[in-house]
Amino acid sequence: MFLLATPKQPPTIPDLEQLANGMAAGCGSDPLCSTFVGLFQNAAWAPLVASAITIVLILLIAIVVRKLSQRVITRVVNRAASGTSITGRLRRTQATDGIDALLHERRKQRAETMGSVLRHIASIVIMGTAILTVLDRLTIPIAPLLTSVGILGVAIGFGAQELVKDFIAGMFMLLEDQYGVGDVIDTGAAIGTVEAVTLRVTRLRDADGRVWYIRNGTITRVGNESQGWSRAYIDVPVAYDADVPEVRELLKRVTEELWSDPDYRESVIVEEPAVYGIEQISDTSVIFRVSAKTLPSKQAEVARELRLRVKAALDGAGIALAA
Repeated sequence: MFLLATPKQPPTIPDLEQLANGMAAGCGSDPLCSTFVGLFQNAAWAPLVASAITIVLILLIAIVVRKLSQRVITRVVNRAASGTSITGRLRRTQATDGIDALLHERRKQRAETMGSVLRHIASIVIMGTAILTVLDRLTIPIAPLLTSVGILGVAIGFGAQELVKDFIAGMFMLLEDQYGVGDVIDTGAAIGTVEAVTLRVTRLRDADGRVWYIRNGTITRVGNESQGWSRAYIDVPVAYDADVPEVRELLKRVTEELWSDPDYRESVIVEEPAVYGIEQISDTSVIFRVSAKTLPSKQAEVARELRLRVKAALDGAGIALAA
């Protein structure tokens, strides 16, 4: 046996006259209470008072919802800005602390930028909806207003195409985490270290100290040299008639010693360096390549240390470098 559900009745607004009569019975001789009740009993004032109360409630609800949304967005942003470091599994050293500081700054700036955008969007949507609801309550036609806003938005869009393009590119760049503060990137127009990232521009500083301001909408491709990990490699040219197995064994000993060094293992170098063998060969020289995976932006430091150790090992073995 099935029971038919009765349709839910919409809430009804209580009769103001009955409400006023009930309030008047409890006012007694209080003049302030009698004056307030008189507003409800007056047929001319009752609709205005009801409309005013409705408008005030709409605005209060909008303000409360806006505050709650901003608080939720701020909490999410703070949690995203204090994420777990990718170097947490490595031994804690000054190098990893520096990398963690850069990564934290990158996450913080990215989260704060997204949080600012989300807060503005939430405020515009909530307060805009409240204002339109109030205008509709005041029997003001909002269709012409919406049409005018639409036409104005189209006109602004045509006049600010480049600005909108920069903002959209900046939004996707932040969402996809293509690069951040401290990364060394190649944008085509300039190569340098990222100092600041906004929705409109990216600020770089190149090796000469020159600062570049690049609009996000003009960046068509990005090469990130320091995201996740980097790679250091050096080429070792020796004479054509050198003993290849001996040179290869010598380079392997150099890489093993570097990997065993506590100042580099898992604090600067994340994997054991490898000797690739003969990279190039000519009628005058044979070139060996040595490679090591490092923490971001540490490849130059590791490459310099490898050159020093390889030079000392070759000198000790009496093997000369080729021109």
